Amino acid sequence: MPVRIRLSRGGAKKRPFYRIVVADSRRARDGKFIDQIGTYNPMLPKDSADRVKMDLDKAKEWIAKGAKPSDRISIFLSNLGVMEKPVITEKTKKHLPKKKTQERLAAAKEKEEAAKAASEEPKVEEAEAKPAEDVQPAEEPKAEEAEAKPAEDVQPAEEPKAEEAEAKKE
Repeated sequence: MPVRIRLSRGGAKKRPFYRIVVADSRRARDGKFIDQIGTYNPMLPKDSADRVKMDLDKAKEWIAKGAKPSDRISIFLSNLGVMEKPVITEKTKKHLPKKKTQERLAAAKEKEEAAKAASEEPKVEEAEAKPAEDVQPAEEPKAEEAEAKPAEDVQPAEEPKAEEAEAKKE
């Protein structure tokens, strides 16, 4: 006879109360059972001691005889230290956002990261620039910049004119 340790529902409508029972797996959920080993009241707070009451000796005895606990009962037993915590796998992916929503979320994250990186770069540059100004006088970098700019401006201006002249001749 396949025996299971499972919940049997009692209580009024919208006010559930469960008995933890050992029953033949072929019987109805609320039908005849072999032994009652505890109770579960989901209406009580999660930290309440009366939420799950179970006779652990009876539970160990029935497990030793070959009774298989249901998923919920195995979680209760693992919380009470009788058995190892079961591995709960995700059965569906309906709770996950759809493909386009994931792409939008990824793009939003990238924008936020880019904005953070951009806001951090000026701070770093300012921090680096301040010590550099302390070491070197302010006049020297300006002179170097002034010398570099005219040289760059003169050469590109001459090259396009020469190219235009050759184009006109052809």
